[in-house]
Amino acid sequence: MTDISYKNWLSMSDNALTQQIGAFIKHQRMEQNKTQEMVAVAAGISRSTLSLLEKGEAVTLPTLIQVLRVLDQLQVMEAFVIQQSISPLALAKAEKEKRKRARNTNTNNEKESNW
Repeated sequence: MTDISYKNWLSMSDNALTQQIGAFIKHQRMEQNKTQEMVAVAAGISRSTLSLLEKGEAVTLPTLIQVLRVLDQLQVMEAFVIQQSISPLALAKAEKEKRKRARNTNTNNEKESNW
């Protein structure tokens, strides 16, 4: 497969990107020594739909996910994971609201003595 750097992804057309995805799918299928028919049946799609995907034609997102699952390539979904991060302002506000010292919760003013 062709090694394409990040900045080249930005300059590629939608058609070129779908062709790259199709080439990835075909490469993975061939590496696993699976026929289009085998992958299509396992994914629950027609062989012609898989052929369109491999040629870089437009297919639905669920179809792509089904094929990735059959080819055991769902790790590409890691690119879509959203990392929750706290902003510096929210962190500073949370630190300011933290308790600084303990408080006596006994509301009685008289001290009880065991003596």
